Amino acid sequence: MSLTMLFPDSRSEQLDLEAKVFGPDVTLLNPRKPRFEAIDLKSWQECDGIVVARIQMNSTVAPHLKKCRIIVRNGVGYDNCDLKLLGEAGIAVCNVPDYGTTEVADSAVAMMLAFARGTAIYDATLRENPTANWTHTHNVTARRLRGATYGVIGMGRIGTASALRAKAFGMNVVFYDPQLSIGAELSFGFTRAAKLEDLLKVADVITIHAPLTDETNKMINADAVSKMKPGAYLISTARGPICDTGALLEGLKSNRILAVGLDVLPTEPATLDDPLVKAWQANEPWIKGRVLMGPHSGFYSPDSLVDLRTKAAQTACLYLKENKLINCVNAEFLKKPR
Repeated sequence: MSLTMLFPDSRSEQLDLEAKVFGPDVTLLNPRKPRFEAIDLKSWQECDGIVVARIQMNSTVAPHLKKCRIIVRNGVGYDNCDLKLLGEAGIAVCNVPDYGTTEVADSAVAMMLAFARGTAIYDATLRENPTANWTHTHNVTARRLRGATYGVIGMGRIGTASALRAKAFGMNVVFYDPQLSIGAELSFGFTRAAKLEDLLKVADVITIHAPLTDETNKMINADAVSKMKPGAYLISTARGPICDTGALLEGLKSNRILAVGLDVLPTEPATLDDPLVKAWQANEPWIKGRVLMGPHSGFYSPDSLVDLRTKAAQTACLYLKENKLINCVNAEFLKKPR
C-alpha cells in the first residue's frame, strides 16, 4: 500500500525521525510553507495524512483533502483545526498530548521563580552598571513562596506537573478545572475551586494551563483581573487569546497585578500593536522587572522536539497502517471515518 504524508509547515528541514517511523513505503512531503496557498494543490489532494503545526485546517483547506484520513496537530493544542468540519468530512483529528509536559511546567515555575527571586532583573540591571546596581532593591516583585497559594487554571497533564513543582516549594495549591471529574482533588491532595473567581481571590500566583476554547477565550479579562488578589503574579504558558493583554496592562498599572509572565500572546509573533508588548518594550520605570515574555517556547528542549516529531508520526502511522486511532480530539464528530 502506497501512502503519502504531508508536513506542510514542519519546523524540520529533514524528516529523518519521521522516515524511521513510517518506513520506506511512505512518501513524505515537506514543503515547509507558512500558508495553505503557498503549497501546490496536488500535495493537499493526494496526501493520506497531514502533520500540521500552525496552518489553519478549516473550510479553505478541507475541500481539497480528497484522500486525507487523519490530521495530527503537531503539539498539544488543536485550536487551528475545525474539529466539526473535519470530522463530518470523515477526517480524524489527533494531537500529541504527552510531549513537553515537564518543559512547559518548568517554564511556568521558572517565570514564577524569576519574579520571586529576581534572577532576570538582577542580571539586566547589573549588565547596565555592575557597580551602581549592586543592590537587591531592583527586584520589585520579590516574595516568599513558602506558604503562598499557587492557583492553577487547568489541571491536565501540564497543570498537574506545575502544581507538583509548586507543592515542592512549600506552596498551597488550589486549582480550577470544570472539565476534571469530581473527586480528582482528593487524589492530588490539592484544593479545588468551584468557580474561577474563587481561585482568583486567593491565589498569590496564577498559572494558566488550559486549552483555548470558546469558554476560555479571554477568560482573563478586566472583570477577572478586578477579582484577583492584589499583588498576584499572572503566568500563562497556554494559549495567547486566553488573556486580554489590555486588561493585564491595566492590572499592572493599578498594581492589582504585581507581575505578568507570558510565553504566549493573542497575536504571534509579538507586535507593538499589542499595548502590553509596547509598554514592556518601552520598559519605563513603573513596569521594569514586572513583565517577562517568551516566544511561545515553553515546550522547547531538544528532547521534547524528538518526542513531538516521533509521537506525531506514530499517531498517523498507526491509523493509516493499522487503523488504530489514538489521541483523537474530534471523535464526537467522526461518524463515518474514511
